[in-house]
Amino acid sequence: MAKQVLHKHFRDIEVSTLGFGGTRWAMEEGNNERIDRKKGFALIDAALERGINYFDTAHAYLKGDSERIFGEALTRHPRESYLLASKFHASHCKDLEGMFEEQLKRCRVEYFDFYLFHCVCEVTLPLIMDENARYLEFLLKQKEKSRIRYLGFSAHAEPDNLRKFLQWYDGYDMAQIQLNYVDWTLLKAKEQYDILLEHQLPVWVMEPQKGGRLSTLNKRAAAILKAAEPERSIPSWSFRFLQGLPMVQTVLSGMTTMEQIEDNVDTFSRQEPLNEQELDTLWQAKDAFMGTLGVPCSGCRYCCDTCPAGLNIPLLIQGYNEQRVSGACPI
Repeated sequence: MAKQVLHKHFRDIEVSTLGFGGTRWAMEEGNNERIDRKKGFALIDAALERGINYFDTAHAYLKGDSERIFGEALTRHPRESYLLASKFHASHCKDLEGMFEEQLKRCRVEYFDFYLFHCVCEVTLPLIMDENARYLEFLLKQKEKSRIRYLGFSAHAEPDNLRKFLQWYDGYDMAQIQLNYVDWTLLKAKEQYDILLEHQLPVWVMEPQKGGRLSTLNKRAAAILKAAEPERSIPSWSFRFLQGLPMVQTVLSGMTTMEQIEDNVDTFSRQEPLNEQELDTLWQAKDAFMGTLGVPCSGCRYCCDTCPAGLNIPLLIQGYNEQRVSGACPI
């Protein structure tokens, strides 16, 4: 029998500690807008066989094909065997009511186990909190009708804005943030995590491998980890770092090969957070990885007071560092 991932208790259900992220797939040859169904179905079935029961998608992923493949694949299995999460991105669509109905049809379900405000950040925050839009009111009504079991949000917001969002409404069931050992300081993930800890919100983790960059690192950083633990994979270090954070409920991974599923399942088949010595090793590898990337910045903001253009210099440095490391800019 294949190894099984551990589950953690959440409210009245059990959720797998490893979740299946729906942003990365093998695409059909010659068609970059349609997921390869044969490969995708095989991965989803393998995940279920290994105890992974949490599947994460969104209306915006791959122009809706991520929701469609989950609908096609998961409905071949009993509804109680999986937990399905989708999201609403306020800057992509204004018609939440119409979109929500479309999502249910795409996913071929009568309810979502989890439904999230997507990408809560400086751009979407005023849209979500717009009293005239009444998005929260609509979602709470869907929850009352049992069309949503648990309501949450995924956030990329600065800590101050995350606090503002939770002051606006503090009745969410869970939260999802970008969290890994590089973004712990680079993108202020520790501050975000601490805020969620204050609110006692269970944490779902996205980008644990930072878009795959932490699964390979560079030669020097990878050599440090391999010298310490030759038998362990590079990605397992990122996951075990997260196992040491008590509020983390589930870690999402966009798995596109059977090898990735097997390696990740092996890591999440046991709870084995990094010890002090291993953490020291990981920080050494992180420094080696970051040594040729980015600009060091403590965020003290002293430079802002003397900048003649009035620029938010730490925020600009943060964006530059993120672009250097992952190829994407968060601002």
